[in-house]
Amino acid sequence: LIRPLNRLVDRGPRDEGDEVDNEALMGYNIHHTRAWLLFRDKQSYEDGEIIELKAWVVPRSAAKPEGLKYSLVYIGANGRRILDYDNAEGKGHHRHVGDEETPFEFEGLEALRLRFLDEVSRLRGRPQ
Repeated sequence: LIRPLNRLVDRGPRDEGDEVDNEALMGYNIHHTRAWLLFRDKQSYEDGEIIELKAWVVPRSAAKPEGLKYSLVYIGANGRRILDYDNAEGKGHHRHVGDEETPFEFEGLEALRLRFLDEVSRLRGRPQ
């Protein structure tokens, strides 16, 4: 279910007006006005917990200098957020653990995906 990212991310940030190679998206894209879905994966565990990973290619801007918008979230069986990495408007790259929010250094989507999945495994008590 959770797949490695494709080469689109490795080509660097996108500027407004850039063409997106839909074949490079390998079937993950859904064209929106100014954003292209890069991936969306959701996994539900037997105990009711959920992880969901989403990312879009967006025009590069001051708020999104990498040309990416993303959210990687781990939700408990009670519906409360346990862990979340996102770059919501005006906040930059940040991490939520429960109700605590802290910034983090973004090193690319693939590195973030691996970090997130590792943290989820540790939080669930199941190291990878």
